[in-house]
Parts: sequence; C-alpha cells; structure tokens
Amino acid sequence: MRNPDTLPPTKNEDTPQGLAYAMGAYVFWGFLPLYMKLLSHIPAAEVVAHRVVWSLPIAAVVLIILRRTDALREALRNPRMLAMGCVTAALISVNWGIYVWAITSGNALEAALGYYINPLFSIFLAAVLLGERLTKAQMLAITLAAGAVLVLTLDAGRMPWVALALTVSWGFYALAKKSLPIGPNQGFLLEVLILIVPAIGYLGYLTATGQSHFSLAPTRDTWLLIGCGAVTAVPLMIYANGAKLLRLSTIGVLQYIAPTMIFLVAVLVFDEPFGKARMIAFPMIWTALIVYSGSMFLSMRKTSKT
Repeated sequence: MRNPDTLPPTKNEDTPQGLAYAMGAYVFWGFLPLYMKLLSHIPAAEVVAHRVVWSLPIAAVVLIILRRTDALREALRNPRMLAMGCVTAALISVNWGIYVWAITSGNALEAALGYYINPLFSIFLAAVLLGERLTKAQMLAITLAAGAVLVLTLDAGRMPWVALALTVSWGFYALAKKSLPIGPNQGFLLEVLILIVPAIGYLGYLTATGQSHFSLAPTRDTWLLIGCGAVTAVPLMIYANGAKLLRLSTIGVLQYIAPTMIFLVAVLVFDEPFGKARMIAFPMIWTALIVYSGSMFLSMRKTSKT
C-alpha cells in the first residue's frame, strides 16, 4: 500500500480540515516566542538539543500509530537519502538555533523580518539555482525586500544578520526538503533521528560539567525543556497534514500569519524598539509581499482558466 504522506491531494482545492490544520500551526508558531522567552536564561544550543530529544518520541509515536514507517526504514537503508537527510537536519538545527537565540536575546523583530523575507528568497533561489524565470512582479517584490534590508543596514551600520541567517537557512532547508523523496512527517522524524546522537552527546557534556539546566527533579526549567518537544513536533506535523489539503495560493497567504504575530508580540509584549528605519523597512516588506501574493493569485487564475 502506498504511503499517504507521499501522495498529493486528489483535488486542487481548499478543505475545511486543511484550513483548520494550517491556521492552527501558523497561530501556534506565532505564539511560540512567548514560550521561548521563558527559556531566555538557557543557552540556545541547549534548548535546541532538548527540542531534538523530546521531539523524537512524539514524532515516532505518531508515525507508528498511523503505520507510516515503511518509507522511513527505506530512507535509513538508502545512503543517498540518508545523506540528503543529514543536509536537511543540519539546516533545520541551524535555523532553530538562530531563532531561539533571536527570541531570547531581544531580536524577535528581526526574526519576524526573516520569515517575512523568506518567500521572496525562495523565489530568488528558484531563479538562480533552478533556472526559473522571474516575472516583473516578482522582480519588483525582491527589489523592495532588498531595499528594506539596505535601509536597516544603513541605519544600524551593519547587515540585519539575524533576519538574513533565518531567511537563508530556512530557504535552503525548504529547497533541500523538496528533494527528499519521503513524506514530511517521515522526513521530520528522519532529521530528528540524525540529530539525536549529537544532541544527547551535548546534553551529556553539559550534565558532566555541571552546566545543564535539566534536572530529574520536577523543576520549572525541566518541564519547559521537556515541553520543547511538543512545541516543536506538534505544529510541524499538523502543518504537514494541512498543507496537503489546501491550494498553494492559500498556503501562500496563510504563511504570513506567523511572522505577523511574531511582529506584534515583539512590539506589544516584548517592547522591542521600532525606530524610524523599521517604520520604513517593514512597510516595504509588506508591500513586496502584497505584490508577490497578487501576482501569484493572478497567475493561478490564468492557469485554472486554460
């Protein structure tokens, strides 16, 4: 029997279930900074290691219950797929580390900027690496995004490295993930299995040197670190299933929910400064996304009529 996770939706249409899954995942990601802020006294690398360790049992149980482990076993026996999994695992771990550091160090606005820019960077990657032609609207959107980065660079006297690092790491992760020929849920578990050895090794080192924030006693830090598994695995797996039940255009619009919520949390809850440069740069990014989304909708409407 073929694996359901590797099959495309039978119809290119939105379903209520898919909308609920995707919106739930994006809203969850939007509120995630509030959880990560509670871990601001713990180094980002330790938090990432616990995200890996506690995601493993959740992802494994889900796949076992759904009986979708065949593709995973095949990937573990295939050197090429395993090597591709190592690439995606490395990229996602870097992205997680930068994200956790950004939230806990008072750079949530840059994290929001990074995820706003990401769809435009993906278009750029497709043009440069895959030879896809850019439309005029896409070129305008990318130019506006580059202009926003330039404004922030001139104001701060440095590149917005946090935003760019998040954009680049996630952009290449998404590109590599497309080449991994297994379902998204199996792919996530494969990545966690690859990362589990270095994660446990690092946590063992912290424990041996007395630097660990995790304790067998039921402390606040212990429960928060264990909870990293749920806040990592659950939205990813919910989104993976929701994306199969939605049109690409719908996903394209919904993906802005999370960075918008991160933006609002950064300004309204974390009270991060929103100076003149950001007042210029963020509207430029929003305009770029409107141009990009509008051109995508028009393109898909023309395609559906032919």
